[in-house]
Amino acid sequence: MRLASLCIGLLLLAGCGNTSSPPSQPPRSGPSEPVAAAPVPDDRPVVVAFGNSLTAGFGADPGKSYPDFLQQELDRRRYRYRVVNAGISGETTTDALARISTVIALKPAVVIVEFGGNDGLRGLPVSTTSSNLDQIVVELQQSGARILLAGMTLPPNYGPDYIREFQRIYSSLATKHKVALIPFLLAGVAGTNRYMQQDGLHPTAEGNRLVAATVMRYLEPLLHRAAQS
Repeated sequence: MRLASLCIGLLLLAGCGNTSSPPSQPPRSGPSEPVAAAPVPDDRPVVVAFGNSLTAGFGADPGKSYPDFLQQELDRRRYRYRVVNAGISGETTTDALARISTVIALKPAVVIVEFGGNDGLRGLPVSTTSSNLDQIVVELQQSGARILLAGMTLPPNYGPDYIREFQRIYSSLATKHKVALIPFLLAGVAGTNRYMQQDGLHPTAEGNRLVAATVMRYLEPLLHRAAQS
């Protein structure tokens, strides 16, 4: 009996020793989510194309405005600049003056100013257009930007006197403020069916490519001077 009791006691002790639970395993983690890389800030100097529908690319497919083609040309020539399209269709010089602070906030190195066409098409007083453009140029110059002023003209039915007075705005302001002038933004494009939309006012995509080439001819000297200063 004593031997049997001892065996039972040993078995009970052995059973108690086996009641501890096995060490817990750490939970399995699923596949880790990829960490998105932080966007690289674009620190290139800014060229702002500031204008109305001719700048916005009215009627052309997205990516086919003259500022889009201008960016491609700058990249091709390895100029380290970023073009910002600040064109809004239908704007007059009064509208442009009202939002000039948004352009200045971009701290542009160069601003291509393309306004006045809608003023002329609406028959607004030339004195108003000239005064507004004058103030636009002054405020942009005070911000430290270089200016490239895009000259415009009007359809022949507006009469030679009004057209002559209208065109004189641009050459007068360029001389007064010593800014670069494109005599006519749509040179080689206006009046050519292949390059103009059916409305006769806005370039096609191919026309915008030619406009960008015209702008580039006058912009490039400004970029050279900016690099030397």
